[in-house]
Amino acid sequence: MMLDIKVNADSVEFKVRVIPRASRTEIVGLIEGALKVRLKAPPVGGAANEELVKFLSKKLGVAKGNVEIIAGQTSKIKRLRASGVVSADLENIVG
Repeated sequence: MMLDIKVNADSVEFKVRVIPRASRTEIVGLIEGALKVRLKAPPVGGAANEELVKFLSKKLGVAKGNVEIIAGQTSKIKRLRASGVVSADLENIVG
């Protein structure tokens, strides 16, 4: 299974499936072309989204402002855009 990545000029877009209220925040693998991420935060008041952006920006080594949720703010399946990142960076965090 490969991560479904859309490469743009200065960013990459990818899907994430989140599992809120987990015991800890971590990447647990891939599911249907999406990155599967457990989040400790609950899906209340944007807390899980905020934690997802913070966690992935740290994993990718970019500023928090470089990672944004572009679709699915209230869904378990989200589409994210990471600027200043290449697809290899993304694939490395899955490993």
